[in-house]
Amino acid sequence: MTVSVNTTPGFASRLVNGVLSIKPLADFAKYKAREMMIKRAEKIGVHWIKDSQALLARNWEQELLSVQNPELVYPEYYLTSFHAYEKGNMSWEAATEVESAARAVHATIWPEAGAKGDAKLRSSYHEIVKSQIATAPQNIVDLGCSVGMSSFAIQDVYPEAKVVGVDLSPYFLAIAQYRSQQRKAESAEQKSPTWLHAAAESTGLPGNAFDLVSIFLVCHELPQSATMEIFREARRLLREGGHLTIMDMNPKSEIYAKMPPYILTLLKSTEPYLDQYFTLDIDRALTESGFAKPTITCNSPRHRTIVAEAINS
Repeated sequence: MTVSVNTTPGFASRLVNGVLSIKPLADFAKYKAREMMIKRAEKIGVHWIKDSQALLARNWEQELLSVQNPELVYPEYYLTSFHAYEKGNMSWEAATEVESAARAVHATIWPEAGAKGDAKLRSSYHEIVKSQIATAPQNIVDLGCSVGMSSFAIQDVYPEAKVVGVDLSPYFLAIAQYRSQQRKAESAEQKSPTWLHAAAESTGLPGNAFDLVSIFLVCHELPQSATMEIFREARRLLREGGHLTIMDMNPKSEIYAKMPPYILTLLKSTEPYLDQYFTLDIDRALTESGFAKPTITCNSPRHRTIVAEAINS
């Protein structure tokens, strides 16, 4: 059996999809979504514009050459507009703004947290992972690692582990490599992840070699077919008894169910596969990919953490 693809959105989502099918309206929604995030960032003390301009001013040739695989073939779903960037993740603009965007978006999760909301979200994920996985993992893969924020965070939780961050965007990985250099300058003894320019559904890493595969805020950016391929690749990478852990939006959160149409339009204008993520039966997807029935725990008012053990297939 295979998980059936159910991409039928609710009435409100269908109305929004109709609006977004009209390109001028979609472009306007993306512009407003981006403007709203930048204003929020600056208001809470995250210097989005200044920080991104400082990064853009650097010469990135060395970092890019050190991480890029020029022979990599990109999946078609990846070469689309994401997060209000016309070229999606394949641009310096997107790469240099990821960190500010994360802090701005996650500032609204807990009203009292403000700019520290992003760190609190990551900590809430790791607390659940540590509580459900008895033995500290020694070999970890972070799939869809972006600019390395999730990889650095899990490296700090498991400082003795070897962490590999995998991402499709060489621009993101160049930023990650730069951040690694900064961390090493601060402490030569501090371990840093290694970076791999590859697709999460076909990493090329050895099978049966890892204790933990982590996927942080990635699945909502994928069509269901890619999610299933990535789950199967995660199972291939893991030793029996290893774990796949996922932190992402919680489709059952009342926040999304009660979201005003205007805000939903802005959100969906930057997340082209959100309907597919919200309608995926993730329990079934994981069990059909070689995992035991997962545990699902709310770790924020709008996020969930999923922990699934790799079993003998």
